[in-house]
Amino acid sequence: MLAIIYWLHMLATVAWIGGLAALGLLVLPAAHKTLSGTQYSAFLTQVTRRLQLIGWLSLAVLIGTGMFQMSASPFYQGFLAITNPWAEAILAKHIVIAGMTGLSAYLTWWHAPKMERLALLQARGKGDQVEIAAMHHREELLVRINLGVSILILLLTALARSAQ
Repeated sequence: MLAIIYWLHMLATVAWIGGLAALGLLVLPAAHKTLSGTQYSAFLTQVTRRLQLIGWLSLAVLIGTGMFQMSASPFYQGFLAITNPWAEAILAKHIVIAGMTGLSAYLTWWHAPKMERLALLQARGKGDQVEIAAMHHREELLVRINLGVSILILLLTALARSAQ
């Protein structure tokens, strides 16, 4: 059973970080260079909707499987029992995950809906082009920050494993 839990955890990690990496390093820069403002907005709306679904599903799997793995670890001494380097790394990882979840929530439930409203206005010729460009830039920046944070989470995971 533990092997299946590890596998699901790794699969969700690959889906989450792979999606962020593809979006932040490949898709957004290429789309920004090749698509017009209206096309870019429409494309971005479709891509982020699909990736958000994968991201939130991955997060649910990561939380569930991560808690199971943590409770199965001989280094786990109880909630907020920071008694060894493994527990310190796991606590730091959970703090960073909370920040990443907050950033993802902002992108999903505040930024993306505003982008969709601006895209509708832009399609009607009514959108403020400066605001739209700023929102696109902010999204690209936040996706890259989220990717960086996810890489930090992998580092903290490696530190926890090396402390075992």
